[in-house]
Amino acid sequence: MRSAPVSPRRCAVALIALLVILMPFGATVAAAQSAPTNAGAIVVEEGETVDRVDGVAGTVVIRGTVTGDVSAVAGSIRITETGTVQGSVDGSAGSIVIAGTVDGDVQVGAGSFELTDAGSIGGDLEAGAGYVRVDGTIDGNVKAGGGSVTIGPNANVGGEFRYDAEDFTQSPDAVIEGGVVQDPNLSMDRGTDTSFLPSWVGTVYSLVASFLFGVVLLGVFPKFSRNVASNVTEKPLNSGGIGLLALIGIPIVLILLAITIVGIPLMLVGVGLFILAIWAAVVYGKFAVGMWVLGFADQENRWLALIVGLVGFALIGTIPIVGGIAEFVVFLLGLGALALALRGLYQTDETTESTPSA
Repeated sequence: MRSAPVSPRRCAVALIALLVILMPFGATVAAAQSAPTNAGAIVVEEGETVDRVDGVAGTVVIRGTVTGDVSAVAGSIRITETGTVQGSVDGSAGSIVIAGTVDGDVQVGAGSFELTDAGSIGGDLEAGAGYVRVDGTIDGNVKAGGGSVTIGPNANVGGEFRYDAEDFTQSPDAVIEGGVVQDPNLSMDRGTDTSFLPSWVGTVYSLVASFLFGVVLLGVFPKFSRNVASNVTEKPLNSGGIGLLALIGIPIVLILLAITIVGIPLMLVGVGLFILAIWAAVVYGKFAVGMWVLGFADQENRWLALIVGLVGFALIGTIPIVGGIAEFVVFLLGLGALALALRGLYQTDETTESTPSA
């Protein structure tokens, strides 16, 4: 019996669907080795040792040991009391907390940054954030810029503490060997380093970039985009469930792929495609919520829905904890809805192929 020919479009859709689901988890496998990049979470467990952490994720948690550097963009980054980074930390996140040990320098840009009383930094600290609190040990110098900068009672800084903030508080029990200096031009001295830019600059940049990407998605794939949005609004439980199942189940598949020579190239390609896929999932999720909101006003405008969704979540994102949860939920909905839409596209193509011509 002769098999039916396989459509190139069908193969492409199947491959894209597989990559979209697999890509967010490529770094979960790598996390146990050297360079993780994961959409959901990057976690170095207590007792675990990795060479380095390098990736984009919803959450980054270091409970174990990183012998090299940590470089990450995430919703939140936390080095717990049991966590040790023997290199340097370079990160951007909504919230960054160091309660463990960093042997090298720390350069961060965040909504909020805290060095707890249990935390220590062996090198210099450069932090640009809406809120900065230093209450641990720093062997080197500190440059801190933000809306609010606080030096706690347990702070022990071996060098100079230079800051620029609208609100500054220093505990009389803090020890600053090199003295405290207010420097209103602090951000100007950093050249091309953007971590000291006002926090709203990053928000606006992300908002504009996501809007432009959304315009491309809605303009080039209007019908497909509507299907994704419909999956979110009409099948929220299915969409969220599929997104959650992907976060839990796909790493097992990638582990199996990683031990084969054929699977390694697929993972490498996947890491590159992950950024685009996860971005699309988040934009689609917010777009769908925008469509849902406009429905209450009997409005149906895809461009307005995109703006409402993106701006609305940008505002929600300013709310501590709630913003992070909302972003994660919309990511799960977008990822699951995207997978459902791709599956629907594949099934439509399969049905067309199986229909005999007249």
